[in-house]
Amino acid sequence: MTYSLFLIFFAIAFLGVPIAVSLIAASAIPLYFFTTTAMTVVPQRIFVAMDSFSLMALPFFMIAGGLMVEGGVSKRLVDFANSIVGSLPGGLAIVAFVASAFMGAISGSATATVIAIGSIVVPAMIEAGYDKRFAITTCSTAGFLGTIIPPSIPMVTYSVTTGASTGDVFTGGIIPGCILVILMSIWSYIYGKRHVKTTHVFSLAEVWRTFIKAIWSLLMPLIILGGIYGGIFTPTEAAAVACLYGLLVGFFIYRELTWKKVYKIMKDSVVSASMVMFIVAAAAVFGFVMTKANIPTRMSNFIIEICDSKVTLLLLINLLLLFIGTFMETNAAILIVAPIFLPICQNYDINLVHFGVMMVVNLSIGMVTPPLGVNLFVGARLVEGATVKDVINKHLFIYIGLALIGLLLITFIPEIVLFLPNLAK
Repeated sequence: MTYSLFLIFFAIAFLGVPIAVSLIAASAIPLYFFTTTAMTVVPQRIFVAMDSFSLMALPFFMIAGGLMVEGGVSKRLVDFANSIVGSLPGGLAIVAFVASAFMGAISGSATATVIAIGSIVVPAMIEAGYDKRFAITTCSTAGFLGTIIPPSIPMVTYSVTTGASTGDVFTGGIIPGCILVILMSIWSYIYGKRHVKTTHVFSLAEVWRTFIKAIWSLLMPLIILGGIYGGIFTPTEAAAVACLYGLLVGFFIYRELTWKKVYKIMKDSVVSASMVMFIVAAAAVFGFVMTKANIPTRMSNFIIEICDSKVTLLLLINLLLLFIGTFMETNAAILIVAPIFLPICQNYDINLVHFGVMMVVNLSIGMVTPPLGVNLFVGARLVEGATVKDVINKHLFIYIGLALIGLLLITFIPEIVLFLPNLAK
């Protein structure tokens, strides 16, 4: 039963069948042929998985991110980031990372971050003399910060799957996100020093002016995290508050939001949320069959047996997650893999918040890893005539290398993740 479960899943998935359908088929077929369990358990598990108050945060955060993006947030964030780091060598490239970090604190989505920031920064970089391929690659890579800086949709998925505190996982992603911004900005600085002449001049007056314009955008993550830790509302309620805040800012402060844009945001969010929720439901069925076959316990015991230390274990887990993240959608990967690693974390006394941030960073790096990294395909659409081959170049692999250094720091220095959650308590 164990082999058939995974063989059917990968065989169907590689034929191009959607992940959710592949998960349900791979669960139902072995369940029918190798067990006496009634098939009514499949729709029952789907319903139970969807009937979750915490999961309501997913569509709400998607809508909130869309409202802020369409409401004129991205340009103000880019201007603010440019006022801070634009005068450095490679300043516009560094702006891409800093602005993506800000944007990640609003949208919670990697692809939304690539589009929102890249559509502004890439043309500006090309006009300033940056190589087109470098510009596209930089913005494509910067986008994965959208799933690390809270609020993050994959972090919500992880918290629901493992029972870890959503607020703690959110807060735990702040310092790792900042470290990744700094590390990947190093190559932007070096490139700019060698190839581009910087004309922007740093001015405190400009920093203040752009900060005032961007302050309503920057307040959103503070409201979300402050409300959660202040006991004012739950993470799900925080997502709903974020939607209301996005409407108020877009309509009455920036005045760039229209009802036509709201309709488009709602339509896109419904489609995206439906896809994620369908995957969540399908993964619940897959997880039930895996548990019935005792797969999580057997796999965790096998991994524990071959690992003679915690260091070896963490390295092995990182390699597995990096591989999975390259080929599988992030939320689906979390839903399938997290229950398998949960007993291992308990056995080795690995903090669930630390492990959650580590998992999200791993899978996020997979978004920019060839050949199937989703950000690469999104980034290629930023410039007319560009292809994925333009995004895959030496700059991409340097950025990935720097991100892996950050991942190792996050993995083996848990305090990087746990400092802020512990401080908040």
